Amino acid sequence: MEVSRDRFEQLVADALDEIPPALASEMENVAVVVEEWPTGAQLAGRDGTLLGLYEGIPLTKRDPIGYGGVLPDRITIFQGTISVRAGNEAELAAQVRVTVLHEVGHHFGMSDKRLHELGWA
Repeated sequence: MEVSRDRFEQLVADALDEIPPALASEMENVAVVVEEWPTGAQLAGRDGTLLGLYEGIPLTKRDPIGYGGVLPDRITIFQGTISVRAGNEAELAAQVRVTVLHEVGHHFGMSDKRLHELGWA
């Protein structure tokens, strides 16, 4: 299911808006971006398809004394990878939502096991 970059970015923004305000207010030093496909470096050592990627230091691992002056964490949502999996816009929106929540969960230090339990994987 192909949509314009603007429409896809709106789906990502809609998914971010679903994060409960108490949780969203705790997101610190993180940028959410859309890319068409993962790079070779982002895929390195990974099996399967990469729909999104969290790169950074989870909030649970940040030391208030030692964590300063670092570049923002980065959540990348891959439009091409997600789009080829969706048959219609409703499926696309659902996959974007799950992918965004999954990567935000990593920002908060959640394990893949916990994300599966929450239905965010």
